[in-house]
Amino acid sequence: MLVPRSILLFTFNGEPVYVEKRCQEDASVVMRANRIVVFLVFALGIMVAVISAFLSRYYIEHFSTEMPEHRDYRHVFIPIPSENMLNVYDDNSLDLALQTSRSYDRLEIASRATSTAEALTSLHLALEMKLSGKQKKAVKLFQHAVALAPSHPDILNHYGEFLEYTQNDVIKANEYYARALNYQPNHEEALINSQRTARVVEELDRRTLGRIDEKRDALSAIPDNNAALIRAKKEAYFQHIYHTVGIEGNTMNLAQTRAIVETRIAVAGKSIDEHNEILGLDAAMKYINATLVNRVGSISIKDILEIHTRVLGHVDPVQGGHFRRTQVYVGGHVPPGPGDIHYLMEEFVLWLNSETAIRMHPVRYAALAHYKLVHIHPFSDGNGRTSRLLMNMILMQAGYPPVIIHKQHRHTYYEHLQIANTGDVRPFIRFIAECTEQTLDLFLWATSEFSRQVPALSQDTLFPETSRTIAVEKTSDLTDAFDDD
Repeated sequence: MLVPRSILLFTFNGEPVYVEKRCQEDASVVMRANRIVVFLVFALGIMVAVISAFLSRYYIEHFSTEMPEHRDYRHVFIPIPSENMLNVYDDNSLDLALQTSRSYDRLEIASRATSTAEALTSLHLALEMKLSGKQKKAVKLFQHAVALAPSHPDILNHYGEFLEYTQNDVIKANEYYARALNYQPNHEEALINSQRTARVVEELDRRTLGRIDEKRDALSAIPDNNAALIRAKKEAYFQHIYHTVGIEGNTMNLAQTRAIVETRIAVAGKSIDEHNEILGLDAAMKYINATLVNRVGSISIKDILEIHTRVLGHVDPVQGGHFRRTQVYVGGHVPPGPGDIHYLMEEFVLWLNSETAIRMHPVRYAALAHYKLVHIHPFSDGNGRTSRLLMNMILMQAGYPPVIIHKQHRHTYYEHLQIANTGDVRPFIRFIAECTEQTLDLFLWATSEFSRQVPALSQDTLFPETSRTIAVEKTSDLTDAFDDD
């Protein structure tokens, strides 16, 4: 039997098994066609990829650099890079950043060197003017040199000598000698000058203390029911609030401050915080007058917190009466961290109630208390107001009126605080002494028979040219004061 287009594959039980040849040929054709299609698709994909890469490169080279600058990119969506990309650093960019940082450091060093060189040149010119008898030019040149290099011991020492021998200002000269020794303790000339003028300065300070005590005694001799004294106290109360908040930047004038305290009526155009600062200080002063001034006993942390609660209570009730929990920065001074505040405040209160502190002259004791508290800076806000209130509480307990620090002298006030941070607290104590004596003069003038009102504190003659200083009894006491901080 003939089987067309078939082949015999094998036999089964004697029966032949055939496979058609056509089916086998058709399968081969299909397989070959599939292979051709796959190859063509693969080749086409490669061609598309090559053409796309070529076009992209051509676009970048010819169009990206010619993109118009006025094109608006605000609507372009820029995806966030993947996590892997965030961990990849460009070594070249990092090197460039480091090189830039080093360049800035070199520029700063070069700038300092230039300033020092200019300062020394100004110093030599000042010395020449001094020898030539041209004192006014010499003063300007000395001041210019100190401004350019405030920590250069030679400049500070020479300026001190000029102040001592030419200007007859021994106290200021001694301060510059002390500053020179602060930056270079083994500076021979400054050390000799400082030791030579120390006794003179202490004697002048003691005389000032005696003068302040005499004025305090004269004020204490006036009866409390004296109408002029009552009027002076009331006026000084408003002026104290006005200048104290003004030091912190409050823009209320004296009349507006008085109106807010007396009537509690808001002033148009002024912020709520400015109103609350005045009301808070008024509340704190009333608290001190009612509870702390006449109280016999030690000053506690609770007393300081109560003062601060009222100072800041109207402005920030959450922070009022609580120590800060974050680090703060005050100009060039970096106060202690929040973790050290409780310990430092406990040490501060121990010093406040120590026999050594209490036996100091009240003005020196009050000024040091002010400086120590503001140096710790225990609160997030209101440190200056609280420190000034504590200082005035100590002074009032000793029979002095509350000191008024004029808002126009806040630059001098802060400057002396900065000098105290460098190691010499005496200029700040002397500044507080000047304010104390000036306040006493105001009360005595207001209660004299020729007076009809308290003179305005906005006058330019608040601080006369005559030097008013306060004594620092022992150098060891000053050292101990800074050790406590």
